[in-house]
Amino acid sequence: MEYLKKQIEVGIEEDRNRLKEIVTEIIQNVREKGDRALVDYNTKFDGNARKDLLVTREEIDAAYQEVDSGLINDMKIAARNIEEFAKKQKSTISDLEETEITPGVFLSHRVIPIESCCCYVPGGLHPLFSSALMLAIPAKVAGVKRIAACTPAMRGTEKVHPTTLVALDIAGVNEIYVVGGAHAIAAFAYGTQQINPVDIIVGPGNQYVTEAKRQCYGQVGIDFLAGPSEVLVIADESADAEVIASDLLAQSEHDLKAAAILVTTSKKLAEKVIETVEKQLETLETADVARQSWEKYGIVAVVDSLEEACAFSNQYAPEHLEIQTRENKRIIPLLTNYGSMFEGELAAEVFGDYVAGTNHTLPTLRVARYSGGLFVGTFLKICTSQRLTPKGLASIANVAERMARAEGLHAHGNAAAIRWKLLK
Repeated sequence: MEYLKKQIEVGIEEDRNRLKEIVTEIIQNVREKGDRALVDYNTKFDGNARKDLLVTREEIDAAYQEVDSGLINDMKIAARNIEEFAKKQKSTISDLEETEITPGVFLSHRVIPIESCCCYVPGGLHPLFSSALMLAIPAKVAGVKRIAACTPAMRGTEKVHPTTLVALDIAGVNEIYVVGGAHAIAAFAYGTQQINPVDIIVGPGNQYVTEAKRQCYGQVGIDFLAGPSEVLVIADESADAEVIASDLLAQSEHDLKAAAILVTTSKKLAEKVIETVEKQLETLETADVARQSWEKYGIVAVVDSLEEACAFSNQYAPEHLEIQTRENKRIIPLLTNYGSMFEGELAAEVFGDYVAGTNHTLPTLRVARYSGGLFVGTFLKICTSQRLTPKGLASIANVAERMARAEGLHAHGNAAAIRWKLLK
């Protein structure tokens, strides 16, 4: 493998211990002071001194008047596609009717929706309203009864961005709260006077939100811990350098630490992509962010074969994986670790981010080695059950008793033996 561009060493990592301390203190304050802590943190971080955190129906209706009708229609198109795909996915997750595993032993399972969830929708520099659709719609399709959401106010105001409010309403959210950051995670994990706790919190956020999810996990369920966004493109000489460059920069503009990676069998293509990235940066409105992340975290590697490219990708386990080769169908079975795949040059990651229907809440930081992204199944539980007949009891009671006593669990053994006596 030859690297035409490597990641730059960025120096000492952020003080993880200090981050943990800050978030631990925030969580403790929310647990002790409740809403008072939320208002204090909202004021400190967002300039939002709002006391009533729940968004009213009047505020949502007013938001519709502030958002361009064309954009509202676009969101409805995206929502329809996301919902349709979620329904298709749900149809593959079904109850297992009672089945006789061995004579007299009947097993089954039920698919049960989680009761309540919180969708964390980031704010930041721009309203990330697409995340509202991606998080809440699968929950609604799954059958979650209470779908809450939280998002920070626009900086220096007491209002959520109107586009985000409209998206949350289109997605079917029941409750919207004007609160963000680690304190929001704590509130939905432990509850406050205004916010009832939920069973699972989903959605991306900054390092403080991620750390809060990590610390609150167990008290509340989470989807996964997200890091900076990633894309990895596998390409051969047939690929279009301009298309690839645009996708690499689309990833790079996400965040100063976003990773955009090209692995190709063609050195000529690799050189052309690097050149094209520089040209596109000259006119890109978000070049201030995209250039920094590309220079620090971008990778361009030339490999000897597509098999080597696939091995590299599986090791990296990218959030987004694009394949643009003449042999896509042949190499797809070799690719096993990724959040979402985009096959062919027409399938841009941007379509998955917004409107195609697959979810854009995906695993980063190599989590794709053992987990997929958020989907309707995130909000469903598979709960098993068993039923025994006398014949079934006779076939397994002695086995269970012997195994339990071998582990030193004699009460377990007694529970099996007592039932065995019922047959006599």
